[in-house]
Amino acid sequence: MTDVDVVVVGAGLAGLTAARTLKAAGRSVRVLEARDRVAGRNLGGLLSSGIPVEMGGQWIGRTQTEVLKLVDEFGLKTVPTYDDGESVTLYNGTVTRYGDVTFGLSEEAAGEVGRLQAELEAIAETVSLSSPWTSPRAAELDRRTVDEWLRANTENPEALAFWAAVVPALFSAEPSEMSLLHFLFYIKSAGMLDILVGVTGGAQEMRVVGGTHQISERLAAELGDDVVTLNAPVRSITHDEEGVSVTQAGGTLTAGHAIVAIPPTLAGRLHYQPALPAARDGLTQQIPMGSVIKVQVAYPTPFWRNSGLNGFAFSLDDALSVTLDNSPPDGVCGVLVGFFEGAHARSAARWSPDERRTVAVATLTKLFGPEAAEPSDYVEQNWMAEEYTRGCYGGRLGAGVWTQFGAALSEPVGRIHWAGAETSDVWNGYMDGAVRSGYRAAAEVLDCLGF
Repeated sequence: MTDVDVVVVGAGLAGLTAARTLKAAGRSVRVLEARDRVAGRNLGGLLSSGIPVEMGGQWIGRTQTEVLKLVDEFGLKTVPTYDDGESVTLYNGTVTRYGDVTFGLSEEAAGEVGRLQAELEAIAETVSLSSPWTSPRAAELDRRTVDEWLRANTENPEALAFWAAVVPALFSAEPSEMSLLHFLFYIKSAGMLDILVGVTGGAQEMRVVGGTHQISERLAAELGDDVVTLNAPVRSITHDEEGVSVTQAGGTLTAGHAIVAIPPTLAGRLHYQPALPAARDGLTQQIPMGSVIKVQVAYPTPFWRNSGLNGFAFSLDDALSVTLDNSPPDGVCGVLVGFFEGAHARSAARWSPDERRTVAVATLTKLFGPEAAEPSDYVEQNWMAEEYTRGCYGGRLGAGVWTQFGAALSEPVGRIHWAGAETSDVWNGYMDGAVRSGYRAAAEVLDCLGF
């Protein structure tokens, strides 16, 4: 006799949606969460004025249908990301305003970027979302890094600088740190690059009023305290053909199945008895999390709007490389959200918070003018320092990993099933992908249980 039918490890969107699905099917379930809160990579924060800001994943696009269903079901409100006016790009010390598709690049560089994007997306169309390792030319695409492909296909320094900013903006990792196959799979899973980098009509289209962490909080409240246990870091999973035993700080739970819904790199740090198959273990050793520090810089007003700017900016020169308008819906103050990503984040992690603030404000001043030099508040979240995340936005696969280990990413190991944004073939790495993965893992378990 087991304690419950299913133990779920992790109370982010993946774990909670899996648990909810299982409970709705009449199965007993427990969710074990290492933190003192739910929501994983979603995290609410506050400015000193008490105004809420999102310190983790926050944007939702119109094609992210599964997470939008939850937003609607729980009665949460969304607000469009401010997108009226022009954007800016900084390159070689020059700020360029633009309101078209050029990203403020020179005519030659914009043409090169467009050509490269078209070529990348044409290859991406050939990639299998369900099994990228079986795609035509999979071995060839997987042995090359994104950086190698870009440098082999253009010598334009401005175009290369643009891609060197865009790739970390999407992955919090450098073009040299991931396989071309992974990049292609990822962009196809979201509907290609224009959607990934876009605001209106893109992945940054809307925000949840009060923060996306509320979705997980509503899910957890519905499941109840008898299902969701906080401050319960799982240490080990013993498994055989009869079931699983999951050990955490408060004791051991037995179950028929386990769903591990934490990032693969963290899943690989648990102790399994017997040890996981070599393919699964090899996979988890090679999916590092991205490197990112997210900052929110507040001002008395969203002054950039008066200048006809929408707050979206790319700096190809600075460590703080991407910004967007993140002001509260009522406009009571102005907020610019920015990111140190990839190699820049790793460098910035060695600075003090005051040093990061100084660098961020200096960059914003270059992008938006002298009014940006006097913020009223600054808050930040270093996701690399989070013990139970170890980075954001998600895990990435380097050269050769998809073709050598990819089949093990979501394939169950006996009675252990895997969920999380990294395991989804649609909107991989995003909240919507996490939700989809929870549903998939729950369906796998229910199928095993005869439902």
